[in-house]
Amino acid sequence: MTDNAFATSSLDQTDTQRRRLLAAGLAAFGTGLLPQLARAQTWPSKPIRLIAAQAPGSSNDATARALAEYMTARLGQPVIVENRPGGIGMIAADAVARSAPDGYTLLITLHSQLAQAPVMLKKVPLDTSKDLTPISAFSTGTSPLCVKKDLPVKNFKELVALAKKRPVTVGNYGIGSGWQLMVNQLAKQTGGKFDIVNYKGTGPMVFDIMAGTIDCGAGSMAGMGGGIKNGSMRPMLVISGDRSESLLPGIPTWADEGFTGPAFDDLKECNMVLGPANIPRDIVLRLAEVSRESVTKSENMKNVLAQLGVEGPPWTGAELTQFIRRTWPSYQSMTKELNIQVE
Repeated sequence: MTDNAFATSSLDQTDTQRRRLLAAGLAAFGTGLLPQLARAQTWPSKPIRLIAAQAPGSSNDATARALAEYMTARLGQPVIVENRPGGIGMIAADAVARSAPDGYTLLITLHSQLAQAPVMLKKVPLDTSKDLTPISAFSTGTSPLCVKKDLPVKNFKELVALAKKRPVTVGNYGIGSGWQLMVNQLAKQTGGKFDIVNYKGTGPMVFDIMAGTIDCGAGSMAGMGGGIKNGSMRPMLVISGDRSESLLPGIPTWADEGFTGPAFDDLKECNMVLGPANIPRDIVLRLAEVSRESVTKSENMKNVLAQLGVEGPPWTGAELTQFIRRTWPSYQSMTKELNIQVE
């Protein structure tokens, strides 16, 4: 090939590449991708609200505040945590579902409440499976069942034996929680009398255990750890997560006590971060990336997760989708079977 022929061929290839790029750009414009890409590239340009569905003192609030701190530093815009507990998490969820899908209003909530609301509430303000976009999910870690300090039991077997003699009052941090389903199944299998007392979050439930108002309750280490440390309540069982000799030495799991089956094996709790439906995918991927980064790059998040007994990164992407598909039907089927409903 001559030099002139080579030059002509190169020019033809360049023109062809330009035409292809122009065609791709026009196609993107025709499908509405350019506005989304432009928005994702300039996001965030103003403060972000992270609405937490649980009250302060819970793993939900602790995780939300650690994540917000890292997001603020990483994204360059303030991320403000706003607690809106109540309504089985639907007050917070509805506020986010109704917001503009622009990445400036996000939700962090116990995923069990998103699963439960459609089967527990007569009127649900949103479709939790369609009106929200899952982004990431942080495990709540090792969660203990604790009794008040002067309850006359030394271990879990004695607690069950006591419930067969007289009613045991059990604090529940949120209606429809995995803990509530476990307690109902425990009563069904053992014949013990467990009277559930519902609370709007772990904080007020823990206060009543320490005050001796109720006999026992369960929750994350974020809420239960302080009372265990100061001796105002005593751990009896790990209800979720792995057995932890560093956090709860000698405390057994459901399996250690001989309880197996869906209620005791499948009801894994997590704090899930979501946005409204139709939030741009580039923003979802960016938020998922920041969530994953936080567990290794944020000292505050590392401390929170260590206190909870959480190991490993949050679930995102396909792994998160599979988690929802596996767990939500289990929550819903057991709730229907036990006929747990609220007005």
